[in-house]
Amino acid sequence: MALFGCGESPFVDPGTNPNDGPPTGNGDGTCSIPGEAQEEDVSNPDTVIGNGTRESCTSDAFVEAVAQGGVITFDCGPGPVVVTLDRTAKVFNDQKPDIVIDGGGKVTLSGGGRVRILYQNACDPDQVWTTSHCNDQDHPRLTVQNLTFVDGNAKSEEDGGGAIFVRGGRFKVVNSRFFNNVCHDVGPDVGGGAIRVFDQHEDRPVYVVNSTFGGEGLGNVCSNGGALSSIGVSYTVINSALTYNEAIGNGANQQRSGTPGGGSGGAIYNDGNTFTLAVCGTHIANNTANEGGGAIFFVSNDRSGTLIIEDSVLENNPSAGFETQGYPGIFVLANGNPQVTNSVIQ
Repeated sequence: MALFGCGESPFVDPGTNPNDGPPTGNGDGTCSIPGEAQEEDVSNPDTVIGNGTRESCTSDAFVEAVAQGGVITFDCGPGPVVVTLDRTAKVFNDQKPDIVIDGGGKVTLSGGGRVRILYQNACDPDQVWTTSHCNDQDHPRLTVQNLTFVDGNAKSEEDGGGAIFVRGGRFKVVNSRFFNNVCHDVGPDVGGGAIRVFDQHEDRPVYVVNSTFGGEGLGNVCSNGGALSSIGVSYTVINSALTYNEAIGNGANQQRSGTPGGGSGGAIYNDGNTFTLAVCGTHIANNTANEGGGAIFFVSNDRSGTLIIEDSVLENNPSAGFETQGYPGIFVLANGNPQVTNSVIQ
């Protein structure tokens, strides 16, 4: 079974398609997708990695292409291919402002269990500081689509994001899969086994569309936010599956005395003030948290944030420490109760 149109893959489908959820119409992957959340056009790429053979799709070629920016596609032959990176591919802020990386459903990017896979940071002078307001500039605008990200490792990095770290500009994920990515095991403010995001232009949302995070034996793991993590950033997660991800820290945030902290948000960890998490047509199941929110940890410090769950199924997401009464698998402090429509939370 092809998953979300990603095509052939060297990995076994973990069976986490939202269509496999209960026959209630919830979590069925049929939520509408806004125009700006759609796939980007890659019919005229700036860079094509490879010359038709698997061997031509190398770590060096990928790292160099990302540094140049623009639309990036692959020509690695007719079958699936794994490109194992020996160093992190980094976006440069003074190159082409729109970076689209499209794997055509056949390309897996691997960190080899050693390195983070992809890095964008508008506030990193090493990537060229291009404005005086790096935390709110409108570029770079990074899209990853039709790709698989595996074995990214950010344990040697400070801020999490085992597969992808983003700060500034805009970021979008479409038709992609994330398996066995990791970041720090403990710590109160580190997260995102798969993805960690700070600062988006005009506080616009990160879109995660038709994508899969984890699966049995394939889950992403970090101190907080096994799959997704952010501070002060809105996420819109549409028609996706997040399963078997883990938040393995202990001591919560702020951490209890004598503990290293962390352990919240088995699938998703959101912290900050005014932001929104919107989940639609999505299946969130079998994620775990050592502390709060086996599925979702959502804390709006000034209680101005909003949690929205529509047409989704959240099931069997144990919180070993704490959760909000009446919302299994969720810990939420927000502008009122979660806005839940046509969904199952159990």
